[in-house]
Amino acid sequence: MEKLKEFQQKIGYTFQREGLLRQALTHSSYANEHHMKKYSDNERLEFLGDAVLEIVSSEYLYHLHPDWPEGELTKLRASIVCEQTLAFCTRALSLGDYLFLGKGEDQTGGRERKSVLSDAFEAIMGAVYLDGGFANAKEFIHRFVLNDIEHMQLFYDSKTILQEMVQGQDMGELAYRLIEESGPDHNKSYVVEACIGGKDAGRGKGHTKKAAEQEAAYQALLGLKGKR
Repeated sequence: MEKLKEFQQKIGYTFQREGLLRQALTHSSYANEHHMKKYSDNERLEFLGDAVLEIVSSEYLYHLHPDWPEGELTKLRASIVCEQTLAFCTRALSLGDYLFLGKGEDQTGGRERKSVLSDAFEAIMGAVYLDGGFANAKEFIHRFVLNDIEHMQLFYDSKTILQEMVQGQDMGELAYRLIEESGPDHNKSYVVEACIGGKDAGRGKGHTKKAAEQEAAYQALLGLKGKR
């Protein structure tokens, strides 16, 4: 299938068993809608991928910060493997475009939903592990997750970092303003503006106000860092 071949080119890994990739991209809503056999969706692969991601990221951080205590390493790992950060990592792959979703899930914004994207991403890690072994899974994770820890931290802690920067440099008041709300109750979309000293510093869109604020803060940080 063309979609699967295109995705394999994107990730730079060719599956010996392409069915594993298709399963990793199959959401439970699609499997249910098409009356597929039990365990045909990506949930079991996600379980496996989560474990592979944890060991690879743990090893990486252990060597990256040899003078950090266990608590600090745990905190940093948690920020890397959390739902919102993993969904952020999938942007480079346009992962949502390749998912097999049921009609209802698709129509209610499933291709942009952080939980759906992060679960599929972990399922792909599990699929690569089963298909090509630990070394290939590790390479995939290093390439698409651990390639820019600083940037991921910036996204994960965007609201806190922005608040500290604004206060530290006496830039005025930081406020978040809701400028647009659209969609039905089951699929709301929000657009939020991060304002510094009354001026628009960044905009974000999300399915919750919190997600939109995080994105707005992140965009504001990118803008401020670009000016410095």
